Amino acid sequence: MTTEAAAPSAPRRSDAGQVRLTERDITGLLLLAEHYAAPYDLLSEAMSAPPARTRAIVARWRTAGLAASGSFGPGPAWCWLTPAGMAATGRRYHAGPPALARLAHIRAVLAARLWLQAAPGYADARPWWHSERRIRAALPVRVGNPHIADAEIHWPDGPGRAHAGQVWAVEVELTPKTGARTARIMAGLLSGPPRYAQIVYLTSPAARHTVAAAAGNLPTAQAGRVAVRDLPASALPPRA
Repeated sequence: MTTEAAAPSAPRRSDAGQVRLTERDITGLLLLAEHYAAPYDLLSEAMSAPPARTRAIVARWRTAGLAASGSFGPGPAWCWLTPAGMAATGRRYHAGPPALARLAHIRAVLAARLWLQAAPGYADARPWWHSERRIRAALPVRVGNPHIADAEIHWPDGPGRAHAGQVWAVEVELTPKTGARTARIMAGLLSGPPRYAQIVYLTSPAARHTVAAAAGNLPTAQAGRVAVRDLPASALPPRA
């Protein structure tokens, strides 16, 4: 009886046991860092991945210790970064599960971002999105207690570019504030610092009247710098 010699074993790779991150992984992990957490359906949209593929990606992140996930009542599960995952992104934000009281707002802001990024003008100009976490981290330590926009859109500078060099504030309004408070926030964002060229308000039906009324009461020059739009349908979780 003859036997074949065992094939020589392949040398162990230096990165064995480590997750080899793809462009899709990087997109998803950075998104989680900037937005505190993300529900699976919006994470799928951001990564251009079908739901089953997203679940597999998140499972791989969990195995590698980069992320955790869980459910918070009805609706899709959520994913967030662990301290190791945050370190991998190079960000220095707190890592952990999202606060229950902020889930609706976190979802709405992320839905607003994905909706705006899909608009032709936005996609063509390719501006930079600065999350509320990034804005807050860049503030001086002693800056008082200013209202911080939910996000900023930084338009590239250069001749022939749309909105060249402008910075816009994005405000997501799910529940109505008082008219006086809304007016103070608008005036502060428009006059600065920071002084935004435009404010884009994305509102729920409940908040739209208050926001529109506050914008309408601004001086004419300022009122023209406030755009009030409806939140996209994806701001609300899909029904089970």
